[in-house]
Amino acid sequence: MSMTLNSRRGPIDRIYGLLRSIPVGVLWIIVIVWSVPSFSLFLNSWRSRDAQRNSGWWTIKPGDLTLDNYDYIFNASAAGTIGESLINSMAIAVPATIIPIAIAAFAAYGFAWIDFKGRKTLFIATVSLLAIPLQVALIPLLQTYVNGAHLTLPFIDKTVTIIPNLGLVNTSTAIWLTHTGFALPFAIFLLHNYISSLPKDVFEAARIDGADHFTIFWRLVLPLSVPVLAAFAIFQFLWTWNDFLIANTMAGTNPDARPTTIFVATLAGDFGTNEHLLPAAAFVQSFVPLIVFFAMQRYFVRGLLAGSVKG
Repeated sequence: MSMTLNSRRGPIDRIYGLLRSIPVGVLWIIVIVWSVPSFSLFLNSWRSRDAQRNSGWWTIKPGDLTLDNYDYIFNASAAGTIGESLINSMAIAVPATIIPIAIAAFAAYGFAWIDFKGRKTLFIATVSLLAIPLQVALIPLLQTYVNGAHLTLPFIDKTVTIIPNLGLVNTSTAIWLTHTGFALPFAIFLLHNYISSLPKDVFEAARIDGADHFTIFWRLVLPLSVPVLAAFAIFQFLWTWNDFLIANTMAGTNPDARPTTIFVATLAGDFGTNEHLLPAAAFVQSFVPLIVFFAMQRYFVRGLLAGSVKG
């Protein structure tokens, strides 16, 4: 057991050793370069339109600061308020993160530790779905949400309804369902690599004690898989929260279901007359992902290296 754990720590230790070998000054330069755009966005969010147009953000003075931009996006925007769009984003991102994790965890355990006929073929077929471009499937999915899915049998001239019309078009449900479907192959692949690398002796000891598959999954696999679950949750939440294409395709015409990405995109107006509001809206929109990332960042490296070394 100790040798297995030590071998799994190897890649993490090598990465930490590589980072320690980089001069601290170089790391600070990288941090500053990546922080400047965010810092400039934050400062411009407190400046008026004339100030943003006539001078750079580095010329800011205490007297130039104003709350008008934030007041407008929270209270007076013609496109609605950013508070409403934040609620819509949460209604999309939370189920689109939790549901794939729940389904993929069960599937990954089944592929890794339950021996059934066609297991490898089914796993390869599932993972191969990663090769399907998202853009190719959007219109067929939208048509399914609008009209359902029907199959016409050629010999008996009969139409069979595979998926009924559920009235999902222009709803937040259509958005998170689409995100869930496209997230599952990657989630299963990532979790399978980690779960299959767990020590086999632990599972054999649990079976000797009389534990069934569900008990092993609930009592052993889930607690041991927290790093990889958190890593996928970070990826999926950030991707879903910052998505524009799927949201605009599935619910772009319904103002009551539009997330913050669409709100920010429409905030400037048809002729860009309100472009000075974009920094404030973008900073508010990015605040939630920052909280999620920093709250779960301790699992990030361990989750990325999940399954890289077989135990």
